[in-house]
Amino acid sequence: MNKTLINIAVAAMLGVSTFAASAEDMYRGAWYAVPGVSYMNTDSDLDANNGGGAFIKLGKEISQSWDIQGGLGYNSASEDTNIAGVGGRYKQTTLGVDALYMFSRDKFRPFLLAGLGAARNNVDYSNIAITDKSKTSWLANVGVGAQYLFNDTFGLQADLRHQWTRSNAKATGTTFDADGTIGNTLLNLGGIFRFGAPAPMPVVVAPEPAPAVIAPRPEPIAVVEPTPAPTPAPEACKPTLETITISAEKLFGFDKSKLKDDGKSALDDAVAKIKANPDIELVMVAGHTDRIGSEAYNQKLSERRANQIKDYLVSQGVDANRLQAVGKGESEPVVECTGAKGKKLVECLAPNRRVVLSAEKQRESGCK
Repeated sequence: MNKTLINIAVAAMLGVSTFAASAEDMYRGAWYAVPGVSYMNTDSDLDANNGGGAFIKLGKEISQSWDIQGGLGYNSASEDTNIAGVGGRYKQTTLGVDALYMFSRDKFRPFLLAGLGAARNNVDYSNIAITDKSKTSWLANVGVGAQYLFNDTFGLQADLRHQWTRSNAKATGTTFDADGTIGNTLLNLGGIFRFGAPAPMPVVVAPEPAPAVIAPRPEPIAVVEPTPAPTPAPEACKPTLETITISAEKLFGFDKSKLKDDGKSALDDAVAKIKANPDIELVMVAGHTDRIGSEAYNQKLSERRANQIKDYLVSQGVDANRLQAVGKGESEPVVECTGAKGKKLVECLAPNRRVVLSAEKQRESGCK
């Protein structure tokens, strides 16, 4: 029974992991609590029926691919010794820590888990002479599971795990013998209550700034008296650097690095300008993020976004040798938003989430 449940769960989770691994990441380094209930399939040596209980865990997103969860659990099951007059229950209390390998940081997050801890097994059967009813021992478990987030603060978690502990319980002169390593299979279901991570805000795209209006040069005043023709001044040099700044929310979803269809259209003007100006030697594509989340995560996110822009420009016919992608992370903010928290902080930091295209032109001959 236990092996069948595990095999089915492993096959199902590996099947979804191929899809989930390609999902967009939403790692925010959040803490979360997971209270829930358990269904327990007991080891045959315990001569107990299937039972259940409850647990409470505290979790932390520690990296792009790993979570850690620690907590307490309690399960019990009625005896099933088939010995006349015997009653009572098998009870188990656990304290452990699990490492979760996350296949995705999207709303649906399948994972593998492995953990260690301590357990107290109490084979509290009555009317039978059991020696060493209670045993505190090591605990080890492995399993598969998944999380589903309905929003940034609430979700569900389910996992199926096989758990090994040790019991010394036995009754001489009877068929009951639970002296040794025992393995229980548990199906856990709980709610996820996340905290310590700001909720994503709806994307608000700032209006494009109006183009600067250059006043026409005044007409030269005619001079009545003849004068020597002035020496023509050297033609002013054209600017060697031109920049275009585009809001990251216009190009990507919040905390994502996959270029949106609307974002592609926002880049088409830049493509046209680059193609129309062969004197542009280099276009630097710089990705910038806000300060929410870890510095290392923000750096990688900015690099992924910059490379996405570069790849799109190349796909539209821009020579890759004229492009360079760089991630700036959170290192060059344009606003600080001191004192803002939660949703207000996300909204206030929007100008920092941007992509800057800097086009460097050749200097014309004769420029001074």
